[in-house]
Amino acid sequence: MTSETTETTPDEPVATETVEKKTAYETEKLRELIGARVVLWDFDGPICRLFARHRAERVAAGLVEWLAGRGLHGLLSEDERDTLDPQVVLRAVDRRHPGSELVAELEERLTQDELLAAASALPTAYADPLIRTWTAVGSRLAITTDNSPHVVRAYLAGRGLTGCFAPHIYGRTADVRRLKPDPHCLDRALDALDAPPGSALMIGGAATDVVAAERAGVRFLGYAGGERTAERLRAAGADTVLTSLQPLLTALRRPTG
Repeated sequence: MTSETTETTPDEPVATETVEKKTAYETEKLRELIGARVVLWDFDGPICRLFARHRAERVAAGLVEWLAGRGLHGLLSEDERDTLDPQVVLRAVDRRHPGSELVAELEERLTQDELLAAASALPTAYADPLIRTWTAVGSRLAITTDNSPHVVRAYLAGRGLTGCFAPHIYGRTADVRRLKPDPHCLDRALDALDAPPGSALMIGGAATDVVAAERAGVRFLGYAGGERTAERLRAAGADTVLTSLQPLLTALRRPTG
C-alpha cells in the first residue's frame, strides 16, 4: 500500500496543472466568442425550456392522434409515431406531402401547442441577464429557431426582452424543408442585419444547430442542459459546449485588459 501511495502522489500537481491549463484555455475561448458583434440565438434550450410543463412528448402524441383521426395513421412510421419530438412529426408529414394543406394545418396546430407551452416555459438560468448585458455592450441579437416566431415573440414580451431582439426574430415558416440544419433562418438574420458571417456567433442546443451554423459560416457555441445533450453537440462537431451560461455572463461582464 505504501508503494502505491508513493507512486500516485507526484501525479497530483500534474493533474492540477492540467486542469488549470484547460480552464485558462476555456476562459480565453469564451473571451474570443463574446467579441462577436452579432449573436444568433436558438430559442428552445439556450433561452428557455419551452416544454418544461407543457410536455413535448404530449404535443407529439397529440399530433399523431390528430393524423390518426383523419385516417392518416399509416402516414408515419412506427418510430415517427412513437417520437417525443413534435418537430419529427411535422417533418415526416412534409416529406410525404411537401407544401400541402395538410402540412400547413399540422404546422398551425403545432404553433398553438407551442403558444400554450410558452405561457409556462422556464427561463434558462442566466439567459435573461446575459441577453441584456450583450445588448448593453453593443452587440446585435437575433433569434434563429425552428419554433414559430409568434411563440418567440410571446415569450420575449412576457420576459421584457422584446427590445433586445425585435425585429430580428426568424423562426419556422410554411416551408418546413427550410428548418435546420438548413441555414435559412441564419441567412435571413445575417442579411437583415447586414452582417458578414465571420462577425457572428450562434448559440444553439441541438446537433442541427451545429450543422446550420457551419453551413452559414458562423461560429458556434453549444448550450446543453445536461451531459447527454453536450455529448450530442460535441459529436456533431461543436468545439465549445457549456452546461451553464454563467461562465459566458461572467466573461462578458469582466473588464478586458
